[in-house]
Amino acid sequence: MNREDARALMTSFLEKESLRNHCLATAAIMKALAIRMGGNPEQWELIGILHDIDYEVVGGDMQRHGNEGSRILLEQGVNEEIAGAVRRHNDLLHGKSDILVDVALQAADNISGIIIASAAVKGGKLSEVTEKTIRKKFKERSFAAGCRRENVEGITRFMDISEFFTLSLGAMQGIRSDLGLS
Repeated sequence: MNREDARALMTSFLEKESLRNHCLATAAIMKALAIRMGGNPEQWELIGILHDIDYEVVGGDMQRHGNEGSRILLEQGVNEEIAGAVRRHNDLLHGKSDILVDVALQAADNISGIIIASAAVKGGKLSEVTEKTIRKKFKERSFAAGCRRENVEGITRFMDISEFFTLSLGAMQGIRSDLGLS
């Protein structure tokens, strides 16, 4: 499966533009993390694109989310490495993982929300978001309250949190037009 195939599959299951953008943002961060951490950039990007493929199907039911996504992907012929990462990214169901790609996905999944919300506060201008902005908003527990900050902090086993914020922001700024941001 290539990036275009993954994106087409994702959009066939997700109608909400905001959720599609979240998946693309997570994918960009995952690709950057793979380069930094020695993972497979193409595979990690696909995992990011596909990680929430089942979210609308399960109606946000966290007792099914991830498992259903994995099933969908396996039925579509996607390999177990990708489907397994999608299944395991729901730590509420599967617990914390020590697998590198899982830690990266849980961190990327959550920080993308804070960065998108930070851009929204700045009138949709991702170009005005800085690492300092992210650090400040990350500390404000009421900001992007759905972000599971403990999952973001899991990345600190592999890199400094400031480096992660900078890497994530740079990855998302690289696709800002795809996200509908300036």
